[in-house]
Amino acid sequence: MFPYPLLTIALLVMWLLLNGFTFGHLLLGGTVAVFASWGMAALRPDKPRLRKWYLLPKLFGIVMLDIIRSNLAVAWIILRGRAPGHRSSFIILQLQLRDPTALAILAVIITSTPGSAWLEYDSRRSSVLIHVLDLVDDEAWANLIKNRYEKLLLEIFS
Repeated sequence: MFPYPLLTIALLVMWLLLNGFTFGHLLLGGTVAVFASWGMAALRPDKPRLRKWYLLPKLFGIVMLDIIRSNLAVAWIILRGRAPGHRSSFIILQLQLRDPTALAILAVIITSTPGSAWLEYDSRRSSVLIHVLDLVDDEAWANLIKNRYEKLLLEIFS
């Protein structure tokens, strides 16, 4: 009946927190939570296989530092304007990552870092289209992503 009991409970609690506790909302939220867990079971997501889980705090630290740096850089661009030779652009990056969980994490990292956005992933070519707010050198940006994030994610998931 409850393939994902923690998901069901979390959804019900969130429903009640957002809508207030009444008997009607308890029934409706419970129904929505049960159907959502059945929908999740129908998707049957694979469990991620972390080979080197102890590298996750390192990745988290790098990402948090980069988010802070990017926030400051974007604020500087907004307040002072773009420097000469800098432009907004799209780049296509070839990836070695194949693991869906690792790709999802990389997408979250790139999109959560201000000034960049993951736009499209082509699984046939294993490439990703990224928008960069302040681009100077395409190769430098590609090397940054590959050496800073993808390399670490390959170690964690491969």
